[in-house]
Amino acid sequence: MKRVLVIMGSPRMGNTMRAAQAIEERMKELGEVAFEYCMLKDADLARCRGCFVCFQKGEEHCPLHDDAPDIERRMHEADGVIFATPVYGMNVSGLFKTFVDRFSYIFHRPRFFDKKALLLTTTGALGEKEVLDYLDLVARIWGFEVAGRVGLITPPYDLPEEKVRRNAETLDAAARAFHGSLYRPRRSPGWKDILVFHGMRATFRELAAHAPVDYEYWEQKGWLDRKTRYFVEGPVNPLYHALGSLIEWYIGRQVRKEMAGLRRKSDQST
Repeated sequence: MKRVLVIMGSPRMGNTMRAAQAIEERMKELGEVAFEYCMLKDADLARCRGCFVCFQKGEEHCPLHDDAPDIERRMHEADGVIFATPVYGMNVSGLFKTFVDRFSYIFHRPRFFDKKALLLTTTGALGEKEVLDYLDLVARIWGFEVAGRVGLITPPYDLPEEKVRRNAETLDAAARAFHGSLYRPRRSPGWKDILVFHGMRATFRELAAHAPVDYEYWEQKGWLDRKTRYFVEGPVNPLYHALGSLIEWYIGRQVRKEMAGLRRKSDQST
């Protein structure tokens, strides 16, 4: 049985929750699947202090002792994760932003490459594209394969029947696509995924002295090896690889120049 974890960023049992439950109901009709909800409004998740400890020493040294390790464990145990949040102020909810900030170290040390993600947001009028683009960026850098994006217009008044029907069709299509993704191998990475990989590798290769935890993580994974084309094994479009290699060379050169400038300033001050 496949397991799905819903990271729910809504502070109430409103439109976003009902949309997630509709997806759950449809997916269970398609086959055996177990749903679990992580309600961020009920989680003990402290706001990130920006202390950089998770970057410099590792997340296990974080001074905040809350539910973050348990939430990460639950994401690892799931086959798929639904990132769900309403649009608040043209962005994710405050609850969801706290969740993302709390796991900032995963932007440096991605790890969910065997997981699929579905992105879900609801809004009264505007902002669904901005939120879905943000969720897409987060999920992809963390390692998820994004299997679908759902943005629903759910204003605080009764919708016309046609709009209600279209929302239901959108949820049905998303449930089908996400359910199917749980039973197939990971697809080949797209050009954005390849550029992210090469850009990150260029950075962490040059920052061994300044980001030793990140460097060691990448080295242990074998990602710093020039022969490695992506985070996980599999075919990579040659054109994407060539473009990624060019980006890696450029970013690596820029990082080296910046670090040399910092060293000169340090020498001059001493």
